[in-house]
Amino acid sequence: MRQLLNTLYVQTDRAYLHLDHDTLRVEVERQTKLQVPLLQITAVVCFGDILLSPALLHRCADDGRAVVWLDRNGRFKARLEGPLSGNVLLRRAQHLALSDPERRRAIARNLLAGKLRNARHLLLRGARDAGPGTEDAIPLRAAAAEIATILARLPERDDLDILRGDEGDAARAYFGAFGHLVREDRESLGFQWRSRRPPRDRMNSLLSFLYTLLRADCTAALEGVGLDPQVGFLHALRPGRPALALDLMEELRPIVADRLALALVNRGQLRRDDFEEHPGGAVYLSETGRRTTIVAYQERKQEEVEHRLIGGKVPVGLVPHLQARLLARHLRDDLAHYPPFLAR
Repeated sequence: MRQLLNTLYVQTDRAYLHLDHDTLRVEVERQTKLQVPLLQITAVVCFGDILLSPALLHRCADDGRAVVWLDRNGRFKARLEGPLSGNVLLRRAQHLALSDPERRRAIARNLLAGKLRNARHLLLRGARDAGPGTEDAIPLRAAAAEIATILARLPERDDLDILRGDEGDAARAYFGAFGHLVREDRESLGFQWRSRRPPRDRMNSLLSFLYTLLRADCTAALEGVGLDPQVGFLHALRPGRPALALDLMEELRPIVADRLALALVNRGQLRRDDFEEHPGGAVYLSETGRRTTIVAYQERKQEEVEHRLIGGKVPVGLVPHLQARLLARHLRDDLAHYPPFLAR
């Protein structure tokens, strides 16, 4: 089992990261703020105007340690990668599966089934917490029932575009009820519909930010087993789009990102002032809001969850790596089907 190591997130403007023997040193205005052994870091994520020394970049590339650049609002800008790794036969199997319509549909169907089951689990859990027959529980249970109906017809689907249509129908039901999961300060932090590029309210801003962090982790997990993050099965292939990382994210969004977003808001860890409104209606997390969210995300990755296939508990941060490995085993024909991760 792969050991869960840390991702270093840096968001202080003009911070300077450089190599000091086998450690990474972070300086702000020539003052050392952090020094950590490189062996404890699997990735470095930089927000905004961050400086990195050439020696550090070379070392990260040589070690296979990812460096990701995001803008101040968490939107992906670039990623450093070293030489391609992994077994070329695995990547060939990945491309062959993509070229086989039946096999591609089967993988996409299982990915989608995992997403819908986990989304339904979150809705039902919220309905139980709200109490039977309450104004929040009724729409949450109705959305869960609609998703259950979509789930039941997935095995009959033999067309990828129809599967994507089912995903759209389920997303409308899920996000149509999502606002009923918000219990604190609904006037400022409530949710009406999903908006992106840019997010139009605080909850959408938080969700988009967490999805960015999760995508980076899924990309790293796929690269770690030798798969190509650009070649997916459910999401269409587009230049510069990590389709397989987006595929892997789908089943993990409800239990990692969505659940954490709700916890941050409902526990009062994020408030109205942790967000900034920009011209044109865009809303983004402030620097303080980003810091709070990143810390909570890292803590969430350390929490343990039950993994049904391996029959034991694992840290949340290891789940993308385990799922990437299971997908690789399926592509090698060691597993008959790809088993999505299902929350309990």
